[in-house]
Amino acid sequence: MTESVVLRRKAFRLPRHPASVGEARHRTGGHLASWGHPPRSAIREETVLLVSELAADTVLHGPRDEPDFEVAVTVLAHGSCLVEVSDGIPDEAVLPGHARTLVTAVSEAWGVRDRGRYGKTVWALATVAP
Repeated sequence: MTESVVLRRKAFRLPRHPASVGEARHRTGGHLASWGHPPRSAIREETVLLVSELAADTVLHGPRDEPDFEVAVTVLAHGSCLVEVSDGIPDEAVLPGHARTLVTAVSEAWGVRDRGRYGKTVWALATVAP
C-alpha cells in the first residue's frame, strides 16, 4: 500500500440543524473549488455527496443534546478526497441501511473511528478512477 500525502485539509463545525447539511455541501464544494477541483468534476461531486449523506445522518440521528458536529475534508496527493464527520454518538450507531448503501456505492472505502467518550468519526474515501 502506498503512503497518502495530505495536500489540503479543512475542518469546520456546524450546528446540529437540518440547514447545516446544505451548509456542509456548500463549504465543501467551495474548499474543493479553491483547491482546483472545478464544478461538475467527478471527485468534487462524489465528495460533496458523501459529505451531504454523512452530515444528514448525524443531524437526523445524533444526540439531541449535542449542539454541533464537525466536518473535515482532506485532499490527498493521489487525487482522493477523505471526508470525516464527527459527532457524540457511540460507534455502534452508524449509518442506517439506505445511507450505508449510498456511502458504500459512492466511496472507495468507509469506516468508523471510535473517539471514546467523545463519540465517533465516520469517514469515507472518494476516489475517481483515472
